[in-house]
Amino acid sequence: MGTFAAAWNVVRADYRRHGSRVTNGAFVSLLLYRYGRWALRRRSRVARVLASKLYGICNLFVANVTKIWLPPQATIGADLHIVNNEGSLSIHPDAIIGDRLGVMHNITIGTNMRPGAPVIGNDVFIGVNSTVLGAIHIGDRVRIGANTAVTTDVPSDSIVIGSPARVYPRLGPFQ
Repeated sequence: MGTFAAAWNVVRADYRRHGSRVTNGAFVSLLLYRYGRWALRRRSRVARVLASKLYGICNLFVANVTKIWLPPQATIGADLHIVNNEGSLSIHPDAIIGDRLGVMHNITIGTNMRPGAPVIGNDVFIGVNSTVLGAIHIGDRVRIGANTAVTTDVPSDSIVIGSPARVYPRLGPFQ
């Protein structure tokens, strides 16, 4: 019962963080992602296949309506916040994302035609129309500005702006 209660608490937190509306596309996509992760962890091969097939059918509709693709193979930490789900969000299945990632719309987190996907730290924010590509590491507490193409490692406590991206240190304790 403890596992169910923990899962229920995670779903409730997702629901509250995304405006307490069942019709919110970000919440629905995140709920489907969590179901997909659950499906992949089934011990029985038959249960895993059946649950994954149901995930695939649901994802076909949800991803086409919301334009948010959160593959269950991706590792996404706690408290993902999809701030605006009016555009697309695509995350590579091999991406590893820390806790409390905030993303706007039209974001791609993926590969740059070479092996490897990004590893993103905790407390990161990614602005509108940005891409994070390649086998790179984004540190903790990084802010990625709008329209930024990040293809290199970014140290913790930095601000990244532009295309190609330029990395700036944060200037104070309140930023």
